[in-house]
Amino acid sequence: MSDPNDATYAPRLGLFSGTMLVVGGIIGAGIFLNPSAVAIRTGSAALTLATWGLGAAIALLGAFIFAELGRRRPRVGGGYAYLREAFGPLPAFMYGWALLLAIATGAIAAVAVTFATYTARLAGLPPDFVKPLAIGGVVFLSGVNMLGVVPGAAFQNVFTLLKLAALSALLAAALFAAPAITHALASIDAGARLPTPTGVRDTVLSVSAALVPVLFSFGGWQQTNFVAGEIRDPARTLPRALVLGVLIVVVVYLGANLAYLRALGIGGLARSTAPAADTMAVLAGGTGRTLIAAGIAASTFGFLNLVILVSPRVYQAMARDGLFFAGFARLHPRYRTPVNAITLQGMVAVALILMGTYGQLLDWVVFADWIFFSGTALTLVVFRRRDAKSGEPDSGYRAPFYPLSVALFVLAGAYVVFGSIASNPGNAMNGALLLLAGVPVFLFWSRRARPA
Repeated sequence: MSDPNDATYAPRLGLFSGTMLVVGGIIGAGIFLNPSAVAIRTGSAALTLATWGLGAAIALLGAFIFAELGRRRPRVGGGYAYLREAFGPLPAFMYGWALLLAIATGAIAAVAVTFATYTARLAGLPPDFVKPLAIGGVVFLSGVNMLGVVPGAAFQNVFTLLKLAALSALLAAALFAAPAITHALASIDAGARLPTPTGVRDTVLSVSAALVPVLFSFGGWQQTNFVAGEIRDPARTLPRALVLGVLIVVVVYLGANLAYLRALGIGGLARSTAPAADTMAVLAGGTGRTLIAAGIAASTFGFLNLVILVSPRVYQAMARDGLFFAGFARLHPRYRTPVNAITLQGMVAVALILMGTYGQLLDWVVFADWIFFSGTALTLVVFRRRDAKSGEPDSGYRAPFYPLSVALFVLAGAYVVFGSIASNPGNAMNGALLLLAGVPVFLFWSRRARPA
């Protein structure tokens, strides 16, 4: 009889589920709410679309890189596993530490509150119901994902399709209700009342500032690598899912921004606090606003499910390596899921919701995320050199434009990190201190894991 502690992950996800995980991991609430910040910082429709296009190019570079990493090292834990193998256990542990204390749990808390806020409005519930709804969403989805990767992925597929349907409705309304595309930018900018950058220097600075919310909205493709061990034929399926998923999001994001601009103009987009809802109100009245509000609720719920599904695989991998409590390394013998890790993550997220501190944590999530994005991209350089020295045939997917793709992606990451430090040194310092606090914790666990 097999020991239940010997349970391993089961490869049950195919290309469709993998692609939906990529799409669902990127599309959250950002594309519905954040484009106004980009419009404010660029000042023109052309620069707004160009900035989103630049963000799309960076996201594609990231997808290319992570796709090859997934092919070369189809490990559960994604970035954690790559950092551990390339640079050692300390940077890998720091990544898992940041995920558990802020990046993943802070995102879960914030997105759960966003979901609950829109759901309460749709249902006509008072604001007092927001926190209980948010906590209920976290508990429910944690339970779903304990029952196996297939139920969690199926749930993800449904809600990803719903969010794509909401964005498709927005695009369709804009296409039928707005002027021809060839006249769109001229008519939009004609009504603008925003300061526009003049000269190359001002333009570069404006686009640089606008790129931060764009890259935040495009982030998330890397999360599918966390479940590489649960994807069928990951060396082939994972690269295809990553590239296809990011391409879908690029088309949707650029189309959504064109819809916003055509309906609201650059000035209206900059003034809007809810551009998706305002666009649908212009194009389809109150019914349109209700429809997009339901779309935002579905989108945030799907994103919430994705983070709850994939992140515990990192904590489980840490425990398996002896860098966390041993109980978190175990998988459920029947469901093949890290039940203890899912439970811990849910408890931390619920605590952040109750304390109301997730907002402060999310102020530096981009700062921490891009440190590890850049470091993970550099692991591809290490793996290519090691694999070449081993003499093994290097067949399969290879990232286009290498090594330029890695260099450009790391430069983009460095810009975001230094931009975050310059714009808010206090939050960056808090983030750095939280990361550094993981060092003594790592030393404690590494000494315990060392054989006597």
